[in-house]
Amino acid sequence: MKKIQPQAGQESVWDYPRPPRLEPCSKRIRIVSSGLVLADSVRTLRLLETSHPPSYYIPPEDVNLDLLERNRQTSSYCEFKGEAAYFDLKAGVKNVAWFYPIPSKAYAALVNHLAFYPARVMLQTGDGCFVDDELVTPQAGNFYGGWITSDVVGPFKGEAGTQGW
Repeated sequence: MKKIQPQAGQESVWDYPRPPRLEPCSKRIRIVSSGLVLADSVRTLRLLETSHPPSYYIPPEDVNLDLLERNRQTSSYCEFKGEAAYFDLKAGVKNVAWFYPIPSKAYAALVNHLAFYPARVMLQTGDGCFVDDELVTPQAGNFYGGWITSDVVGPFKGEAGTQGW
């Protein structure tokens, strides 16, 4: 796959670093599922990693934790950030969000911040993940949680033909 050349105001995920870079983000990040606001924040951390659209990590104070339930059966491991734990949506969606209870030292700022899978919160019309009121497109692939907006270009990991990357 050929890198898409970014236009003015756009970023290419191929210019993102590896290991990933974590940066503060003041854009409004909002997550709606089943018509309910799961999160609304202007104090997120944006994670940028080569070939992946950004993921947004939301401080727990800006998440409606009453709508979520900790999933104690699921975990995963990232070579950079450490062991992730998961939350289910009480409405019946498994692993809707992940977080790092004890992240690696380089990503200590992520502690207990939640990142959401856009595809898993979209249960009905009007639901989804929003960046400054733009509805994001979920990153392809069941494992990935990146948020594709009009200001990010790929190709993105997870799309057809990217399995070997």
